[in-house]
Amino acid sequence: MGEQVLGDWQQIEIAGHRVHTYVPPEPSEHGYTVLYMHGRYQGVPMERPKFLEHFDRHGLRIIAPLTRRSWWSDRICLDFDPDISVVDYLLQHIMPWLENEWQCVPPRIALMGASMGGQGALRLSYQRPDTFPVVVAYFPAIDYQIRIEEGDKILSHMYRDAEDARQDSATLHIHPLNWPRHQYFCCDPEDHRWHTSADRLHMKLFSLGVPHEYDLETSAGGHTWEYVEHMGERTVDFVAERLEQERKRV
Repeated sequence: MGEQVLGDWQQIEIAGHRVHTYVPPEPSEHGYTVLYMHGRYQGVPMERPKFLEHFDRHGLRIIAPLTRRSWWSDRICLDFDPDISVVDYLLQHIMPWLENEWQCVPPRIALMGASMGGQGALRLSYQRPDTFPVVVAYFPAIDYQIRIEEGDKILSHMYRDAEDARQDSATLHIHPLNWPRHQYFCCDPEDHRWHTSADRLHMKLFSLGVPHEYDLETSAGGHTWEYVEHMGERTVDFVAERLEQERKRV
C-alpha cells in the first residue's frame, strides 16, 4: 500500500477471543475510544492506514473484537461462542477491559461499524442509548432477515425464521422517547442490497422525530472499504465532536 500505521496496533485475547486494539501516536487526554464492529469478513480499521489517519488526528483509540459471523446479536451464535452471545461478551468482557486497561467508561466510548457491524452498532445503541450515545454505521445491513430467506445457515440457527430476525432488527429497536443522542449512518445508493433498509430507517426516525444525521446520496464505490475511506473524514470528525459534547454534557 505504501502507507504505514503510525500508532500501536496489537492483537490480543480477551476472554478467549481475538481482539484488535489501536492506540494513536497522541491519544486523546480524555480517553475517547471507538468500539469498532466489523462486517462478515472481519475487516478492521487497523488494516486501512488511510482510514486510520482520521483517528490519529483526534487521538481516538480503537478496540475491535473479532466475532466471526455473529451479526452482533444477543442470540447465541455457534460460529462465535457456544456459551455467550456477542452482546453479553461486549458488556461482560470488553467494557470491563476498557475500564481496567484504558480507564475508559461510557459515555466516552462510541460505536462504529460497517455492514453486519453497522446494523449491530445501531441496534446496540438503540438498546442502550445511555451507555452508547454516539454511533456511526457504514452501509448497515439492517434487513438481514433476507439472508435467512436466501439460506444462510448461521442465521437460521440463531433465529426461528426470517420474521423472528426482522423483529430483532435495528429499526424495530428504536424507542420513540429514548434514543442515542448522536447517530450517523450512510449508504452508497449503488449498494442495492442494503440501501433500501437504510432509507427505511431514516424514514422511521424522521416520522418519530428522532434527531439523526445521514447520507444516502454520496456514491463512492458501493459496499466497499473505498466508500468507508471516502466517508472517513466526515464520520470520524462526527465521532470526535460528539464524544466531546457528551463529556461536557456530564
